[in-house]
Amino acid sequence: MSAPPQLARSLGLSHATLLGLGSMVGTGVFVSIGIGAGLAGPSVVLAVGLAALVAAANALSSAQLAASIPVSGGTYEYAGRLISPAAGFTAGWMFLCAKAASAATAALGFAGYVLGLAGSGDDGRLAVLIAVAAVAALTAVSLAGIRRSAAANAAIVAVTLGALGLFIVVGGPVAMQRAGVTLTPILPARAGLGGFVEATALMFVAYTGYGRIATLGEEVREPRRTIPRAIIASIALAAALYAAVALVAVGTIGAPALAEATRGAAAPLAAAAEQFGPSWLARAVAIGAITAMLGVLLNLILGLSRVLFAMGRRRDMPAVVSRVSRTTAAPSVAIAVVGVAVAALALVGSVKTTWSFSAFTVLVYYALTNASALRLPREQRLFHPAIPAAGLAACLSLAFFVEPRIWLTGLGVIAAGLIWRRAARRIAARGR
Repeated sequence: MSAPPQLARSLGLSHATLLGLGSMVGTGVFVSIGIGAGLAGPSVVLAVGLAALVAAANALSSAQLAASIPVSGGTYEYAGRLISPAAGFTAGWMFLCAKAASAATAALGFAGYVLGLAGSGDDGRLAVLIAVAAVAALTAVSLAGIRRSAAANAAIVAVTLGALGLFIVVGGPVAMQRAGVTLTPILPARAGLGGFVEATALMFVAYTGYGRIATLGEEVREPRRTIPRAIIASIALAAALYAAVALVAVGTIGAPALAEATRGAAAPLAAAAEQFGPSWLARAVAIGAITAMLGVLLNLILGLSRVLFAMGRRRDMPAVVSRVSRTTAAPSVAIAVVGVAVAALALVGSVKTTWSFSAFTVLVYYALTNASALRLPREQRLFHPAIPAAGLAACLSLAFFVEPRIWLTGLGVIAAGLIWRRAARRIAARGR
C-alpha cells in the first residue's frame, strides 16, 4: 500500500506572515468597513476593535493547534482528530462554504474597483464577468505551485500597503478636522446595539485570513515555531491597519456616505478618497484595492484547495481531489475545483449577501477551532484554556447576530453536508 500524498515544506516565517496578511488586507479593509458602517454607523470603528479581540483569541487557538498538528486542512484535521470525524467534516464543510463566499466577495470587490478606476460606473453584468476572469487567472497562478504563489503574494501585499499608507497619511488630518461631526456618537445607542454586534460579526470575517497559515501547515518549515509567530504577527499588523483605515474613512466622509458607496459600486475607500483628497489619491487607492483583492483571491484559492485536498485524502470528498501534481507539487485537481466553485458563487453579484453568509459559516468554523483547542493534551498547549473558551463563546454568540435568513440558510447547509457525508459513507461501505 502506497503512502498518502504529502506536500513539501518550503515556507519560512516571512512568507507565512505575508500569506496571512495578504489574506486579511483585502476585502475586509476595502469593502467590509463600508458594509459595517451601514449597520453600526460611526461605532463601526469600535466593531473593528472588538472583532480584532475575538480574532486574537481564535488566532491563538489556531496557532497552538497548527503547531501541534502541522498538516494541511486546518480545523478539518484538528476537529476530526480531537473531537470526532463528524465535527471535522463540519469544520471542513464550513470552511469551504465560508471561504468560497469570501473569495466571491473579493472577486466582486475587485471588479467594482476596476470599473471605478476605468470610469465605467456601476455595471452589474460587466462586474460579474470581470470577477469570473479574475478567479480564472488566480487559479492558474495557484496551479503553478506554492513558491511562485508566495512570491506573487509578497508583491501584491507591498502595493496594497503602499496605497493604504497614502490613504491614511492624506486623510488623517481631514478626519481629525471633521471628527466632531462624522464620528459622533462613537458609542452605539441601545437601539442600535444589534447593528453594532452584527457589524462586529461581519468585521470578524475580515481578520480570518490568518487561518490560511494554519491550512498551509504542511508546507511550513519548523511549524511549531513558525506558525504561532506568523499568525500573531499577521493579525497584529492587520488590526492596526484596519483601525487606522476605519477612522480615516468614517472620519472623512461619515458612515452613511461610506455605506452608500459600498452598496453602489463596492468601492467605498475610493469614494472616500475622491471627497477628501486629490484625484491621484483615489486612483492610488483603487490600484491598491485591485491588488489587495487579487491577493485575497490567491490566498483563498490556496487555502480552500488545501482543505479540499485534505478532505479528499480522508475520503470525505472524492479521492481525485487529493492528487498532487508531479511537476509543481501542488494539489492541482483541488485547485481547479475550487476555482470553478468560486467563479460560480461570483455570479450572485451581491457583496452583502456573500459576505454575510461567509460570516455565519466562518464563525461556526472557528467555534470548532476553539473547541478543538480545548481538547488538546496539557503538554501540547501553548496558552491557557481560558483563551479558546472565550473564543468559543464569542463565535457562537456572534454567529446568530447576522440576518436570520442567512443563519437559517447556514444551518440548512450544515445539515445537507452531514446528510451527504453519511450517505456517501454508506455507499462506499456497500462497495467494499
